[in-house]
Amino acid sequence: MRALKSVLAGVAVLLLAGCGYNKLQSQDETVTAQWSEVVNQYQRRADLIPQLVATVKGFAAQEQAVLLGVAEARAKVGTIQVTPELVNDAEALKKFQAAQGELTQALKSLLVVTENYPELKSDKNFAELQVALEGTENRITTARNRYIEAVQTYNTTVRSFPSNLTAKMFGHKVKANFTVENEAAISRAPTVDFSTK
Repeated sequence: MRALKSVLAGVAVLLLAGCGYNKLQSQDETVTAQWSEVVNQYQRRADLIPQLVATVKGFAAQEQAVLLGVAEARAKVGTIQVTPELVNDAEALKKFQAAQGELTQALKSLLVVTENYPELKSDKNFAELQVALEGTENRITTARNRYIEAVQTYNTTVRSFPSNLTAKMFGHKVKANFTVENEAAISRAPTVDFSTK
Protein backbone atom coordinates (compact mmCIF):
# COMPACT_ATOMS: atom_id res chain seq x y z
CA MET A 1 0.00 0.00 0.00
CA ARG A 2 2.82 2.32 0.91
CA ALA A 3 4.53 1.65 -2.45
CA LEU A 4 1.30 2.45 -4.29
CA LYS A 5 1.03 5.79 -2.49
CA SER A 6 4.63 6.61 -3.40
CA VAL A 7 4.00 5.76 -7.04
CA LEU A 8 0.80 7.86 -7.12
CA ALA A 9 2.62 10.78 -5.48
CA GLY A 10 5.40 10.48 -8.04
CA VAL A 11 2.91 10.41 -10.92
CA ALA A 12 1.10 13.47 -9.49
CA VAL A 13 4.37 15.40 -9.25
CA LEU A 14 5.26 14.51 -12.83
CA LEU A 15 1.81 15.52 -14.09
CA LEU A 16 1.93 18.85 -12.26
CA ALA A 17 5.46 19.54 -13.50
CA GLY A 18 4.35 19.01 -17.08
CA CYS A 19 1.07 20.91 -16.89
CA GLY A 20 2.59 24.18 -18.10
CA TYR A 21 1.20 26.43 -15.38
CA ASN A 22 4.54 28.05 -14.54
CA LYS A 23 5.40 28.37 -18.21
CA LEU A 24 2.10 30.16 -18.86
CA GLN A 25 2.71 32.54 -15.96
CA SER A 26 6.24 33.30 -17.12
CA GLN A 27 5.18 33.91 -20.72
CA ASP A 28 2.24 36.06 -19.62
CA GLU A 29 4.65 38.23 -17.63
CA THR A 30 6.96 38.46 -20.66
CA VAL A 31 4.06 39.65 -22.83
CA THR A 32 3.17 42.27 -20.20
CA ALA A 33 6.79 43.45 -19.96
CA GLN A 34 7.16 43.67 -23.74
CA TRP A 35 3.87 45.58 -23.96
CA SER A 36 5.19 48.04 -21.37
CA GLU A 37 8.22 48.65 -23.56
CA VAL A 38 6.01 49.32 -26.60
CA VAL A 39 4.00 51.84 -24.59
CA ASN A 40 7.20 53.37 -23.23
CA GLN A 41 8.52 54.01 -26.75
CA TYR A 42 5.20 55.43 -27.94
CA GLN A 43 5.25 57.76 -24.93
CA ARG A 44 8.79 58.85 -25.81
CA ARG A 45 7.55 59.75 -29.29
CA ALA A 46 4.57 61.63 -27.87
CA ASP A 47 6.91 63.60 -25.61
CA LEU A 48 9.07 64.65 -28.57
CA ILE A 49 6.15 65.90 -30.66
CA PRO A 50 5.47 69.22 -28.85
CA GLN A 51 9.14 70.20 -29.24
CA LEU A 52 9.12 69.24 -32.90
CA VAL A 53 5.88 71.13 -33.58
CA ALA A 54 7.16 74.24 -31.76
CA THR A 55 10.38 74.21 -33.77
CA VAL A 56 8.56 73.83 -37.09
CA LYS A 57 6.00 76.47 -36.08
CA GLY A 58 8.81 78.99 -35.69
CA PHE A 59 9.86 78.50 -39.29
CA ALA A 60 6.64 77.49 -41.05
CA ALA A 61 3.78 79.21 -39.28
CA GLN A 62 1.70 79.16 -42.47
CA GLU A 63 1.53 75.35 -42.27
CA GLN A 64 -1.13 75.50 -39.55
CA ALA A 65 -3.21 72.65 -41.00
CA VAL A 66 -0.32 70.20 -40.76
CA LEU A 67 0.69 71.42 -37.30
CA LEU A 68 -2.91 71.17 -36.12
CA GLY A 69 -3.19 67.65 -37.57
CA VAL A 70 -0.14 66.53 -35.59
CA ALA A 71 -1.48 68.09 -32.40
CA GLU A 72 -4.91 66.48 -32.88
CA ALA A 73 -3.42 63.05 -33.61
CA ARG A 74 -1.24 63.30 -30.49
CA ALA A 75 -4.26 64.33 -28.41
CA LYS A 76 -6.26 61.37 -29.75
CA VAL A 77 -3.47 58.99 -28.76
CA GLY A 78 -3.53 60.54 -25.29
CA THR A 79 -7.23 59.79 -24.82
CA ILE A 80 -6.73 56.04 -25.06
CA GLN A 81 -6.32 54.48 -21.63
CA VAL A 82 -3.22 52.31 -21.92
CA THR A 83 -3.15 49.57 -19.31
CA PRO A 84 -1.56 46.12 -19.22
CA GLU A 85 -5.07 44.71 -19.72
CA LEU A 86 -5.17 46.32 -23.19
CA VAL A 87 -3.26 43.30 -24.54
CA ASN A 88 -6.20 41.07 -23.58
CA ASP A 89 -8.78 43.19 -25.43
CA ALA A 90 -8.46 42.83 -29.21
CA GLU A 91 -10.86 45.72 -29.92
CA ALA A 92 -9.05 48.14 -27.60
CA LEU A 93 -5.70 47.10 -29.08
CA LYS A 94 -7.07 47.81 -32.56
CA LYS A 95 -8.17 51.31 -31.48
CA PHE A 96 -4.75 51.92 -29.95
CA GLN A 97 -3.07 50.83 -33.18
CA ALA A 98 -5.34 53.05 -35.26
CA ALA A 99 -4.59 56.11 -33.13
CA GLN A 100 -0.85 55.43 -33.31
CA GLY A 101 -1.16 54.98 -37.09
CA GLU A 102 -2.87 58.36 -37.43
CA LEU A 103 -0.08 59.96 -35.41
CA THR A 104 2.53 58.31 -37.62
CA GLN A 105 0.81 59.67 -40.75
CA ALA A 106 0.57 63.15 -39.23
CA LEU A 107 4.28 63.09 -38.42
CA LYS A 108 5.09 61.96 -41.97
CA SER A 109 3.07 64.93 -43.29
CA LEU A 110 4.96 67.25 -40.98
CA LEU A 111 8.31 65.96 -42.17
CA VAL A 112 7.25 66.32 -45.82
CA VAL A 113 6.32 69.96 -45.16
CA THR A 114 9.74 70.62 -43.66
CA GLU A 115 11.35 69.70 -46.98
CA ASN A 116 10.07 73.05 -48.31
CA TYR A 117 12.02 74.99 -45.67
CA PRO A 118 15.78 74.67 -46.17
CA GLU A 119 16.45 77.03 -43.25
CA LEU A 120 14.43 74.71 -41.00
CA LYS A 121 16.32 71.63 -42.15
CA SER A 122 19.58 73.36 -41.27
CA ASP A 123 18.35 74.40 -37.80
CA LYS A 124 20.31 72.52 -35.12
CA ASN A 125 17.29 72.02 -32.83
CA PHE A 126 15.19 70.62 -35.65
CA ALA A 127 17.99 68.32 -36.80
CA GLU A 128 18.43 66.96 -33.27
CA LEU A 129 14.67 66.46 -32.84
CA GLN A 130 14.42 64.71 -36.19
CA VAL A 131 17.26 62.35 -35.26
CA ALA A 132 15.60 61.67 -31.88
CA LEU A 133 12.27 61.00 -33.60
CA GLU A 134 13.87 58.64 -36.12
CA GLY A 135 15.62 56.81 -33.29
CA THR A 136 12.33 56.54 -31.43
CA GLU A 137 10.58 55.14 -34.49
CA ASN A 138 13.30 52.48 -34.69
CA ARG A 139 12.85 51.70 -30.99
CA ILE A 140 9.09 51.42 -31.50
CA THR A 141 9.67 48.93 -34.31
CA THR A 142 12.04 46.89 -32.15
CA ALA A 143 9.67 46.96 -29.16
CA ARG A 144 6.72 45.93 -31.31
CA ASN A 145 8.72 43.04 -32.82
CA ARG A 146 9.67 41.80 -29.35
CA TYR A 147 6.06 42.07 -28.23
CA ILE A 148 4.88 40.16 -31.31
CA GLU A 149 7.38 37.39 -30.58
CA ALA A 150 6.34 37.22 -26.90
CA VAL A 151 2.65 36.99 -27.86
CA GLN A 152 3.43 34.31 -30.44
CA THR A 153 5.27 32.22 -27.85
CA TYR A 154 2.50 32.68 -25.28
CA ASN A 155 -0.28 31.91 -27.77
CA THR A 156 1.55 28.76 -28.92
CA THR A 157 1.72 27.56 -25.31
CA VAL A 158 -1.95 28.38 -24.71
CA ARG A 159 -2.95 26.40 -27.78
CA SER A 160 -0.56 23.42 -27.42
CA PHE A 161 -1.38 20.16 -25.67
CA PRO A 162 -1.16 19.53 -22.68
CA SER A 163 -0.64 23.15 -21.59
CA ASN A 164 -3.90 24.12 -23.32
CA LEU A 165 -5.75 22.14 -20.65
CA THR A 166 -4.02 24.14 -17.92
CA ALA A 167 -4.69 27.37 -19.84
CA LYS A 168 -8.41 26.59 -20.01
CA MET A 169 -8.50 25.61 -16.36
CA PHE A 170 -6.94 28.92 -15.26
CA GLY A 171 -8.62 31.18 -17.82
CA HIS A 172 -5.63 31.92 -20.05
CA LYS A 173 -6.77 32.96 -23.51
CA VAL A 174 -4.98 33.71 -26.76
CA LYS A 175 -3.81 37.35 -26.80
CA ALA A 176 -4.36 39.73 -29.70
CA ASN A 177 -1.30 40.83 -31.58
CA PHE A 178 -0.41 43.85 -33.68
CA THR A 179 -1.88 43.74 -37.15
CA VAL A 180 -1.36 45.66 -40.34
CA GLU A 181 -4.18 48.11 -40.85
CA ASN A 182 -4.09 48.15 -44.65
CA GLU A 183 -2.98 44.59 -45.37
CA ALA A 184 -4.79 44.46 -48.73
CA ALA A 185 -3.10 47.65 -49.91
CA ILE A 186 0.41 46.60 -48.95
CA SER A 187 0.06 43.11 -50.42
CA ARG A 188 -0.26 44.54 -53.95
CA ALA A 189 2.97 45.21 -55.75
CA PRO A 190 3.48 48.90 -56.54
CA THR A 191 3.04 50.00 -60.14
CA VAL A 192 6.25 51.33 -61.66
CA ASP A 193 5.96 53.32 -64.87
CA PHE A 194 9.17 54.61 -66.47
CA SER A 195 7.46 55.95 -69.57
CA THR A 196 7.56 59.68 -70.14
CA LYS A 197 4.34 61.37 -71.03
